[in-house]
Amino acid sequence: MTEGIIFSNLHDDAIPELTKVRTMASLPFACRYRLIDFPLSNMVNSGINSVYVVTTRNYQSLLDHVGSGKDWDLARRSGGLKVMTPYMSAFAGTGIARFNSRMEALKSITNTIFNMTSDYVVLSDCDGICNINISDMIAQHERTGADITVAVKKMDVTPEKAARSVIVESDEEGRITEALIRPSRITGEHDVNINIWVVSRRYLQVMVHDAMARNLTSMSRDFLARNAAFAKYMIYRYDGFYANFSSLQDYFACSMSLLGDSGERNSIFSVKNRPIITKVRNSTPTKYSDDAKVKNSLIADGCVIEGTVENSILFRGVKVGKNTVIKNSILFQDTYTGSSVNLNCVITDKNVVIRDYRTLSGSESMPFCIEKGKMI
Repeated sequence: MTEGIIFSNLHDDAIPELTKVRTMASLPFACRYRLIDFPLSNMVNSGINSVYVVTTRNYQSLLDHVGSGKDWDLARRSGGLKVMTPYMSAFAGTGIARFNSRMEALKSITNTIFNMTSDYVVLSDCDGICNINISDMIAQHERTGADITVAVKKMDVTPEKAARSVIVESDEEGRITEALIRPSRITGEHDVNINIWVVSRRYLQVMVHDAMARNLTSMSRDFLARNAAFAKYMIYRYDGFYANFSSLQDYFACSMSLLGDSGERNSIFSVKNRPIITKVRNSTPTKYSDDAKVKNSLIADGCVIEGTVENSILFRGVKVGKNTVIKNSILFQDTYTGSSVNLNCVITDKNVVIRDYRTLSGSESMPFCIEKGKMI
């Protein structure tokens, strides 16, 4: 038996323009999904039916999305989906329970961790876009007798990317020999930690107990890097599509890449027996007027299109007015654009209203973002 833990708030500061009013886990992506759909679906598709989502702030939209977990078949008497809100243990203290690392998040749910009875625990960040076979990863972890198995992907690393990543070095057998925590001046192909871990339950409990006793705060620095020489830490190589976001530009570029390359899109959403599951909404079909023109775009249900949409992503309930042109843009749920509006490289959050005859433009390297509920 395996249980899962998903960290929902760790990287909220990466895209403050969009996570000001929500967790990173509930950030909309690809027409109808939220980021938490990816780790949650990966776990459910691998037979994990007991999942804990650790959160600390701005989690109203997350609760609205996951609900009881029934869309993922996690509305169960035993196990199922549990959202761990702040102050779940005495360790959280009396102040604001805001954590900045995975270990701090784990220490905030110590009672839950020490009451676990499963053999293995899968830990995952919420902002990794991938469709990974965690069952295979668990099988390798069990076969090798590892304490920790870390999922890695070989990537072409730039100094900027290395400065926000954990670079993992291993021997021929896949045993980790060194972990470089956010190194500078590293280039070339390297194995990068994609923040999916399989940990033996007893070892996880020992780690948390040790972290509390010694005031340790980082799994990567205080355990992976420090103990690699004598503990049995293994890598699991993942070769499929992977993306995560460290800026608004990253989010925009990754979203746009789904439009131009059906191979990338299929490697995420069309994997046999591993669907990406999201909350089901019974919306009406999208309505296209006689003058509507749509090209190379992803459009969710419930939209009304009366103008031109090109190379863009529209979420549910978006209204595109007459003679309006939307290009290279991402419009979140219930965005309303009036008549004769021109948008290029624009990201609108939910419930944005753009009045008639407005022209707004950003660029691919710096998209123009409009925050939730604004009228322009």
